[in-house]
Amino acid sequence: MYTIKEVAEKMEVSEHTLRFWAKSGFFPFVKRNENNIRLFSDDDLGWVKIVKCLRSVGTENKAIKKYIDLCIIGDSTIQERYEIIRSTKQKALKQLQELNQQLELLNYKENFYQNLIKNNLEDVWNPMNKMRPKDKVV
Repeated sequence: MYTIKEVAEKMEVSEHTLRFWAKSGFFPFVKRNENNIRLFSDDDLGWVKIVKCLRSVGTENKAIKKYIDLCIIGDSTIQERYEIIRSTKQKALKQLQELNQQLELLNYKENFYQNLIKNNLEDVWNPMNKMRPKDKVV
């Protein structure tokens, strides 16, 4: 059994976030000890993992709660849960494509600046350099 602090460290999620998710009903089987402290089992860590995954791609809390509720209902909801996962995967793939495009631009700019630094060049693409008056040569 794991405390909120241990789960936060293990799953790389803040304690505050875990408490919020728990209050939102995302971990339906988490027990509490005699001091009312939440104790997570290894099975509960699986719930944390899927909730973290769904949240990381921007799934709304209401949709996550629906997914959790469908899991609790059981196998009669497999098709519906499959559709939720499938649509979430499509959203994640789109985000991945966008991130790859951003990474390409960042790689380009990194190489661009490395070249400027290495060759002691002026950044001719910087609009501020175009606005500054050139030094007059007498």
